[in-house]
Amino acid sequence: MSGVVVVAEHRRGEVRDVTFELIGLALELKAAGAGPVAVLVVGREAQALAESLAVEGVDAALAAPADAEGFEPHVTQRAVERVVQQRAPLVVLAGHTVDGAGFAPAVAAAGGLGFASNVLSAAWADGALSARRGAYGDRLVAELAFDDRPAVLMVRAGAYPAAARSGSAPAVEVLELDDASGPTAHLGFREADTSGVDITKSEFLLSIGRGIGEQDEIERFEHLAERLGATLSASRPLVDAGWIDSARQVGQSGRTVKPKVYLALGISGAVQHLAGIRDAEMIIAVTTDADAPIFGVAHYGAVADVHDLADALEAL
Repeated sequence: MSGVVVVAEHRRGEVRDVTFELIGLALELKAAGAGPVAVLVVGREAQALAESLAVEGVDAALAAPADAEGFEPHVTQRAVERVVQQRAPLVVLAGHTVDGAGFAPAVAAAGGLGFASNVLSAAWADGALSARRGAYGDRLVAELAFDDRPAVLMVRAGAYPAAARSGSAPAVEVLELDDASGPTAHLGFREADTSGVDITKSEFLLSIGRGIGEQDEIERFEHLAERLGATLSASRPLVDAGWIDSARQVGQSGRTVKPKVYLALGISGAVQHLAGIRDAEMIIAVTTDADAPIFGVAHYGAVADVHDLADALEAL
């Protein structure tokens, strides 16, 4: 057994960003001794998309053509199982996404492989794989050790920097699948309602927590974020209370973000929240609790009332 297989995700002829994040993790595992990296693309345009995966360090590009227009979980499961049988990889990486949930657990169960979803990080050391994931409703972070057992990991989108798209793609190996009929069929696309916001793409996030006080204050901080050229985000308690849309939630049970600037106002910094901001280039924290955990990761911090800060910024 050797190597890492990345299961690529794509939509409407484009490889999704999570694929390059998975490749980034795969290359880290390869550098630590896990073996060569192969990327598998399944679907109608599999070969063309596989040829576009030009990432330095990827050793093999695999294409499993299928007639289905969109993602079909049973087709991808069949393709991954074929690759596992042929290559016996130590690690299979999939996204912790709707697509990933459709096939990754089934592959692990059918093959008797190790499995972890909602993976925040993974490492290869002393010939064995370990992974960290959210546990108990994301109230804790669990560390799992797989020893010498091959494993399937569903890695959270945004948890790893995307691998650079450079170099030339390796020659594509085409896999022939058996009859692709199954219990489901793709009917069409319907976009999820995200209120037009993708906080994972923002370079400047102004994030608010319980320290703002009341729901009526949210509008004030929306205006402040707009004035500063930032995108408004929030911690889980505000989402749980129904004060703000879940698309704006930062943390293990929300979005993992990596902005250039993360301005946290009234956020104490529970472990789930801190896991979601670990890759931010600069974290600025303002809260009245001098012992707040967020000060342990912040580059700059102030023990102050967020409303006083808002007054000062609005006066500029």
